[in-house]
Amino acid sequence: MSSQLEIQFRNQHVVFPEALLDKYNIPGPRYTSYPTAPEWKSEFGPPDMESTLDASNRSPSARPLSLYMHLPFCDSLCLFCGCNVVIQKNHEHAHPYLERLKWEIDAFSKHLDRGRQVIQFHWGGGTPTYLSPEQLEDLFVFTRERFSFSPQAEIGVEVDPRVTTEQHVRTLRRLGFNRISMGVQDFNPVVQKTVHRVQPYELTANLVDLCREAHFESINIDLIYGLPHQTGDSFADTVDKVIGINPDRIAMFSYAHVPWLKKQQGAFAKDIPDGADKFQIFRSGVERFTAAGYDYIGFDHFARPNDELCVAQRERTLQRNFQGYTTKAGADLLGLGVSSISGIDRVYAQNFRDLESYGAAIDEKRLATMRGMRLSDDDVIRRAVINRILCHCVLHKSEIEAEFHLEFDEYFAEELPRLEELARDGLLELRDNTVAVTLLGRVFIRIVGMAFDKYLRQKKDSARPLFSKTL
Repeated sequence: MSSQLEIQFRNQHVVFPEALLDKYNIPGPRYTSYPTAPEWKSEFGPPDMESTLDASNRSPSARPLSLYMHLPFCDSLCLFCGCNVVIQKNHEHAHPYLERLKWEIDAFSKHLDRGRQVIQFHWGGGTPTYLSPEQLEDLFVFTRERFSFSPQAEIGVEVDPRVTTEQHVRTLRRLGFNRISMGVQDFNPVVQKTVHRVQPYELTANLVDLCREAHFESINIDLIYGLPHQTGDSFADTVDKVIGINPDRIAMFSYAHVPWLKKQQGAFAKDIPDGADKFQIFRSGVERFTAAGYDYIGFDHFARPNDELCVAQRERTLQRNFQGYTTKAGADLLGLGVSSISGIDRVYAQNFRDLESYGAAIDEKRLATMRGMRLSDDDVIRRAVINRILCHCVLHKSEIEAEFHLEFDEYFAEELPRLEELARDGLLELRDNTVAVTLLGRVFIRIVGMAFDKYLRQKKDSARPLFSKTL
């Protein structure tokens, strides 16, 4: 007989057999897009991207803009990292990249009407504060001169507390940045040493205090569960320290072990918790954060009940894009910089993922588009369904039927047996008009989304999975 696992969501207790963890803790997409990036085609290139930008302007109801810029540089490599980063201790190497990024910003802006306001702007990395405050200000001003920012724009940045100075913080706030996210991952010294990210608790707490003094509207802390040498008890200590810091939002990411993509991860393969051990680490985070008053959005996100994310989820306006959960629905996302991804209405596009190819394209005065995809009608329908499942945890069939002029149970006849199986296992509640995700289903929310993924059904078994495990 299978042993039981349990998890407490504030006042609600969930018990399920360990066999379900074995069944559903499998590789699966995070659905920051649908179709997911492995389906995109290299035949989609710069001319396609230019025509997509132009077409978005000709739309009778041109959408507002969300800008993402990738600043890939870091001083040192964290061994768990799965991001697109460039390790370079000589900061002079950032200068040519910034000049190329400016050319790309200028090229994009020439295709877009200045009347389309930027309602969201984000710098990610890498480590944006690898750059000097002067470089950050120069890049921001250059961008602001070419795009129209809404007075209510959400302007965010990711920072590394180990390299972020008081001058960085004050410069960013003066420029208009109102949201700041900082990586912690884990405060345990053994874990930090193993993954090559030594970051004392006091350093992070002091930076949070500085951000509060500068009046940032939202402060986010990133954690990772499943790192080498973590246990439920050790991670609980990290979580308690984060609760004491009192951020507005927490992202508690699952460590994705993909050494065939990120060779440095092979350094600690034997020390990684998995299965029930990793679940206990996840459980310690969920139970403590919800007990401390945070709402569990789903996936790996927590926020205060009055936070925009929680309000948007209750009002069913929450969305997902390449930056995760967002309240800025209905915006065209423009990705700038190496590896950046754009999502423009029914089109996805990605820039080259290595500096050499990205730089060569820009030096030839062409966009750095590496691949992309134009969505079919079926893609758009399934994207809407998966988005609502992952964001709202409930799907109203009648809304999909009205929006896309179809009969839900008939259109998704192939999916119904899988939904019924998920319901029998306690992940869903199926009613006449709704597909409702249970608390257990929130833990395995990617599995519920996968039930509607046509491309996963078509894929043959691969020697190496394309995605990280769901938990």
